[in-house]
Order: sequence, then structure tokens, then C-alpha cells
Amino acid sequence: MENSSPALSVDKLEVYYGARRVVHQVSLSVRPGEVIALIGPNGAGKTTLLKAVSGVIPHQAGQVIAQGHSIDRLSPAERARSIAVVPQAHLFPEGYTVRQTVLLGRTAYLGWLGQTTPHDRERALWAMQRTGTLELSERMIHELSGGEQQRVLLARALAQDTPILLLDEPTTHLDLRYQSGLLNLVRELCAERRLAILIALHDLNLAGLYTDRVALLVAGELRAFGLPHEVLTASILNEAYQTPLNVTTHPFYGTPLILPDGKK
Repeated sequence: MENSSPALSVDKLEVYYGARRVVHQVSLSVRPGEVIALIGPNGAGKTTLLKAVSGVIPHQAGQVIAQGHSIDRLSPAERARSIAVVPQAHLFPEGYTVRQTVLLGRTAYLGWLGQTTPHDRERALWAMQRTGTLELSERMIHELSGGEQQRVLLARALAQDTPILLLDEPTTHLDLRYQSGLLNLVRELCAERRLAILIALHDLNLAGLYTDRVALLVAGELRAFGLPHEVLTASILNEAYQTPLNVTTHPFYGTPLILPDGKK
């Protein structure tokens, strides 16, 4: 992995909402077979950065290179074959089953008649099997819990068969069992398929445990980027989150363990 060319490169990216700058001069790269955590306090710009990287919203300066191509020069279908996104779980329109929702991940591969092929259906089946959502396949998507919906969103992204995967706080609605299950699955898929994965995480301990490198975003700026033990330090995190945190070493895994300061 160390000698791999980046699958995804972000160079001096800037994003504005009107006159307000939300992302400022952010540069980072993700190699095949690598999981990078995007962390930062609320309002840091994590979701905005992921949307700009995927091409959902425009950027005003800098560039995003996916598989050697600027996303600005790719059609929507070409982008969808390069980058898949797992957004935060949200309300889904009524009338779609889980199977139909996961099949939407194949949209970029459909012919002009929009008909799915046996291969499309096979990829959707595989994605549901890997995410534990196959038993939900005939359920209506709006009837599911937030955690179940989040796993369906991951299945839809996997069905896209892309080399780059972006996830926006996918563990938010999951209990502890499914948090570890989902992140272990992400790591397995990363290794098996040599995916380049950028994942926004709210839980700093999950970032330290499951990712290869950590990017810290504060007020739209990249304040630190490196190995978990280089970024997840008390001095860096206390300044970023404006709250006292204690950082020690996990007794079993040797990863950074972040704890809030004790009761006062």
C-alpha cells in the first residue's frame, strides 16, 4: 500500500455556501487498500467535504482526482462508477423495497432502456448478503429502523462496484454490535477489493481502532493528517474540540484510547 498511487486525491479544495467559506485549502489522498477517518467537531465541514469530493456539490477552487481523472470532467454516470457514497440515514420515499433500493446502486451501469440484467441483480444480492440485509429484501425501506436503513445504504453503495467509497458517519444510528460489524466489514472489503475508503466518524475511538490514517478537520481546515497515534493526541484533540480529553493506549489493541476528563 505504501507504494500505491492514490485512488483519490484532494488538492487545495475550497467550498463556499454563498459568501461563507466551509472548506478551505484541504489536501489529502487515499490509496487503494486504505481506510482514512475524517474527524472533527460538529460544523467542521466533514459532510460538505464528502459531498464536494463525490461531486454532489460544486467546489470553487482546487481539484478532486478519482482514478487519475478530475471529477469535473466526468459525467454523472462516470463519477458513479468511480465513487460510491454512504450518506447518513435519512427518510426514504415510500414505495421502495430494500431490494429495489439496493438495485439503485446499479443505475450507472444500466442501458438506455434502464433494465437490470442478471449481473446487476447478482451484485445487489451479493451486497445484501455482505451487509446482513438479505432477510430484509422484501421489506419497505421506510418501515426500517435507522440502523437497518444505514446498512441498506451501505449495500446500495457496494452494489455500485466502485474503487472509491465515501461514508458519512455510518455508525451514528447503530448499536455497539452493528457498529463493530459494519466497520469490520468495511475493513474486510477494503482489503479484499483494494478499495480506497474515506469515512467520517464521530467516535474518535472507532477512528483509532479501525482506520489506517486520520484527517482532522476544524472550521473547514485540515489541522492534522497522519497515523492514528500521531493525530489522536491530547494536545491536538483538546485544541480541536475545545474540551479536556485524556488519551491513553488501549490495553488490548494498542490504539489510542480517548476518554473525557473526569467529573469535576
